Amino acid sequence: MPAGWHDVAERQPRFVVFGELHGTEQGPRFVGSLACALAMHDERILVAIEQSATDNETLQTAWMAPRHEFAQALVGIGWAGRSDGVASEAMFDMISDLHTLKEQGLPIDIVAFNGMRDEEQYRRFADLPGQGPHEAAQAENIEDAASAGGYDRVLVLVGNFHARTQPLDSRGIVVDPMARRLSQYGEVVSLNMRYGDGTSWNCLLKQDVVTELGQPVRDEDIECGAHDTSGNAAFAREPFIEVYSTSGQQEAASYDGYFWVGPISASPPKVSDE
Repeated sequence: MPAGWHDVAERQPRFVVFGELHGTEQGPRFVGSLACALAMHDERILVAIEQSATDNETLQTAWMAPRHEFAQALVGIGWAGRSDGVASEAMFDMISDLHTLKEQGLPIDIVAFNGMRDEEQYRRFADLPGQGPHEAAQAENIEDAASAGGYDRVLVLVGNFHARTQPLDSRGIVVDPMARRLSQYGEVVSLNMRYGDGTSWNCLLKQDVVTELGQPVRDEDIECGAHDTSGNAAFAREPFIEVYSTSGQQEAASYDGYFWVGPISASPPKVSDE
């Protein structure tokens, strides 16, 4: 267990949300290691990943495949054509490692929860403003999978925008992020990723590109790759969790705490566009 997990467990959360910076080796590694440790302590664990909910049925079929077939089956589920750091080698390795642990008898399952899973869900959330329908669908997809399995703990790995626990006001449009929506289904502890200087794989505007307000950004103006990334913390210690002790800290940060992963290194896409 990482240092600080005891403070999370004391709150008895049903859901623990890890808001990561996409495209690093360290984010998925942290969550995968924790899932393993909890399962080794006889907790039944569901790991929720930010892959398309429309691929979840195929993912579940692959999850039941034997070890020697799983990796090849996984390649065909939402990995091709993504260069934004979500479908990274680190994510692929985390899922593959969890499948290996499942094959060895540990109580670990997985669910892909991102976006609308079908038209019926889309219609039910269509009246929410802005990004609201997407956030609501994410939360419901996680809850439905959690309720179906009777898990002791659900670990959610997601971009840190979706992990926020406070409403977001964007130009007068107020949206409840996924983690806030998820709290209607059970106790949530949401942790933001903190990291040291390093690199991350992401898609940025090329340096010489000047955008015009209101004009779409062209694909050729974007460069996806390993970029230098300034850290947001500097702790000289191994990865750990810190849960905020006061409501003032929590309100200011829009998270219940953070998880420190150390200096980061970029993880490229598992399936190249080339």
